[in-house]
Amino acid sequence: MTETRPWWEHRALIALAVLVAGLPLWLPSIPPLTDLPGHMGRYFVQLDAGRSADLSRWYAFEWHWIGNLGVDLTVQVAGPWLGVEGAAKAVGILIPMLTAAGFLAVAREVHGRIPPTTYFALPLAWSYPFLWGFVNFALSMALAFLAFALWLNLARRGMLWMRFVLFSGVSLLLWTAHIYGWASLCVLAASAELVRQFDLRKGVPALWGAALNCACLLPPLVPMLLKFSGGGAGGQPFAHTWFRWDLKSRWVASILRDRWEVFDVASVVALLAILLVSVALWALRRTRPQGLVLVIAAGLFGLLFILMPHALIGSAYADMRLAPFALATALLAIGAPSQGWIAVFGLGFFAIRIAGTTLSMVEYDTSYRAELDALRFVPQGARLVSFVGRPCAQGWGVHRLDHLPSIALVRRRAFANDQWQAEGAQLITVHYPQGGAFVADPSQFVVEPRCERAERMALPRAIASFPRDAFDYVWVIQQPAGPVDLTGLERVWHKGRSALYRVVTKESRR
Repeated sequence: MTETRPWWEHRALIALAVLVAGLPLWLPSIPPLTDLPGHMGRYFVQLDAGRSADLSRWYAFEWHWIGNLGVDLTVQVAGPWLGVEGAAKAVGILIPMLTAAGFLAVAREVHGRIPPTTYFALPLAWSYPFLWGFVNFALSMALAFLAFALWLNLARRGMLWMRFVLFSGVSLLLWTAHIYGWASLCVLAASAELVRQFDLRKGVPALWGAALNCACLLPPLVPMLLKFSGGGAGGQPFAHTWFRWDLKSRWVASILRDRWEVFDVASVVALLAILLVSVALWALRRTRPQGLVLVIAAGLFGLLFILMPHALIGSAYADMRLAPFALATALLAIGAPSQGWIAVFGLGFFAIRIAGTTLSMVEYDTSYRAELDALRFVPQGARLVSFVGRPCAQGWGVHRLDHLPSIALVRRRAFANDQWQAEGAQLITVHYPQGGAFVADPSQFVVEPRCERAERMALPRAIASFPRDAFDYVWVIQQPAGPVDLTGLERVWHKGRSALYRVVTKESRR
């Protein structure tokens, strides 16, 4: 006789939840994820493959096998049909959908059902790292949870040899998407194997059994060792920013950081409260948690979040990226009783967060469209230097315009001075010595003179010092307050605090 499952486990509702997870990016033409426009510039050069004489003057692209290629490879496949903007939008929608699907699949495998509290975890598909535009990382984490569900499924069915062979390849694919996804799968799989082995035997034999069964996840160590030995693993292996408690507390509060601080922080507090209540109930019952596998994994993620520095292996915000997934794993561990009212609250929380995120994305899209109107006046192949205004102190909601200059590269084949140049972490190389210090990230950032910092230049100094004979146009996005000497620049477009100028002191060259 077929078991009747509660309404919140109905396949149609689960499919709808996964579909709705991608809703906030349906309307924006360009997903307003802070770093994504910069990545889109790289994708455009990647797909161009040296055919454009304009782009070849400034950029070179060479494929290497690194642990940071998930979306790059996806765009390589989809880009010829969808274009860079279409492919980026499709992937942007797909990532939160895959993340939500991964959370639901893991909950089903661990508990044998989908606890109603699982829906509280789904908004974490829209966590701060994803909104920042860490798309390779976010894609790899989504795939890691889906892979972990498969790992559990094959173990439940006793197909351990098949799992060993299959995951020898899966581990390499996941590492290629992003190293964090592979590392997270190792944490999840090791937690599951430890619990399974200790259920079968005790002590050292259980540890050995878990280690042997997880050995299929180790193949990525080979390309990692080769990259490190060749000095190409993404910059400095470690940055000395350990135990920054001020940053770590900020990252916890910022797990759902988007636009409205009260809304975002209150949402995190609500999730933490649910978690604390669950821990208290476990303690009162003095029974083994049904989701012990995920309890261990969440504890390991939390420990890594505490121990990791701010920057690691060429990636900034290394610890911040783990915080949302530590919380999501802990929420998935809750084996709540099958109570419909819990599911109603979980789905309600999910719906409210998605509605808020959708509204936020629409407003960001409006700001993108307003700024990108300037590109109507940028000729094809123009040598464009861009300056994006930043506040002295960053507020809760950010404007997400940091890498909008790269859309000029995508739409006008213009030079963009916001591409990253991190050795071993990017496949694009900027070769435009005439541009001096204004050829790569972070040369696009400018501030008011009163808040000038070492890594950011005051706008008056930037305008005065960029090489006039190397650029045809200057695009100022959200100009900081204060007087600026615009001698030698002719304004051809402006809107609000943004403007596009043509360099007129010398004849423009193509």
